[in-house]
Amino acid sequence: MNVWYVSYGSNICEERFLCYINGDIPEGSTKRERGCIDKTPPIETGKAELPYSLFFAKERSKWGEGGVAFIDQERTEDQPTFGRKYLITAEQFYDVVAQENNMHTVEIDLEKVIKEGSLSMADGWYGQIVYLGKENGYPMFTFTLNSKESQNKTTYNRPSITYLSMIIRGLKELGMGKEEVIKYLMDKNGIKEYFTEETLKAYVE
Repeated sequence: MNVWYVSYGSNICEERFLCYINGDIPEGSTKRERGCIDKTPPIETGKAELPYSLFFAKERSKWGEGGVAFIDQERTEDQPTFGRKYLITAEQFYDVVAQENNMHTVEIDLEKVIKEGSLSMADGWYGQIVYLGKENGYPMFTFTLNSKESQNKTTYNRPSITYLSMIIRGLKELGMGKEEVIKYLMDKNGIKEYFTEETLKAYVE
């Protein structure tokens, strides 16, 4: 079974995402990813749009001091999040989810996720699996902050420069220009409180 994994954080940079497939240390990270059992490259990849708002939270990660990306679980048409979709096997998706949540293995009832719209399956930072509909006959999934830690209870925090730079790199890979990247990021919680257009511009060059 193949599925679309839709990323919106550092994984929108293809080279970074492939570290989850092949097992490697992403540029700017301090952690070597384990990799998937099946190291077959994604069948297809492309730009995606998620009807959920993007924000940055938490205090420290493998990228250093600072927050990382999450999406709110309330749908919005006004603040869509740009992402990248990868067509991979369901088993590879399970392996990616496990690595994101610092787990060895994970089992996900994707049919239940589809039926309910989302499903809490782990206590890790990315323990909430979200169904995004179908495209070209394949179901689309992403993951975000566990529902036990809703956005309303979360303190926004600026991302580390290494992490933010990886996201900017990914947005450029999706075809976004410098001004478009700045405009997109500047209204996000965790960015707008800590950056101005001028200070952000220094990292988009």
